[in-house]
Amino acid sequence: MVEIYVLRLGHRPGRDKRVTTHVGLVARSFGANGIVIGDVVDESVARSLRKVVDLWGGPFEVIMGVNSVEYVKKWKSRGIVVHLTMYGLHVDNVIDEIRGSGKDLLVVVGAEKVPRIFYELADYNVAIGHQPHSEVAALAVFLDRYYKGEELHRKFSGAKLTVVPTPRGKKVLRIGDRESRERGAQGGQAR
Repeated sequence: MVEIYVLRLGHRPGRDKRVTTHVGLVARSFGANGIVIGDVVDESVARSLRKVVDLWGGPFEVIMGVNSVEYVKKWKSRGIVVHLTMYGLHVDNVIDEIRGSGKDLLVVVGAEKVPRIFYELADYNVAIGHQPHSEVAALAVFLDRYYKGEELHRKFSGAKLTVVPTPRGKKVLRIGDRESRERGAQGGQAR
């Protein structure tokens, strides 16, 4: 089975906590196996993501502080490197080829200006669109196209919480908690 990791480049701990956390949340919920925060350690982002995994299930790995260039170079012996950039080839023109390779993927997502070496090291520079856009949105669209929407039906192992879809309101059940299941079955909100 193909493994997909997301490498977050250029994370600035004092400025990017929320966006990097959202990159991690999208990576997890849209089918990636983990996030790699390159070149820095930010325990607050790691704690937030690990808490989500603890409550909502996994597996999902959080790796920090690796040398981004070296990590990409090493990954190339394992699989494909996809750099998401508005300057790349349109996703619709390359997604079948990427998916068809059957190789593990490292999806590179930048925060600030991405150094030229990542454009050169990438096997694919992929654009979701050729206009300025959010890296969070680009990652979501890429993973959704890669998995053809199947990732949205994924069940996460080890989850303590699960959402019960409702037309209005919110219903969250604790898995394994009989009282919550019974309240949920009766239409009450369980937390």
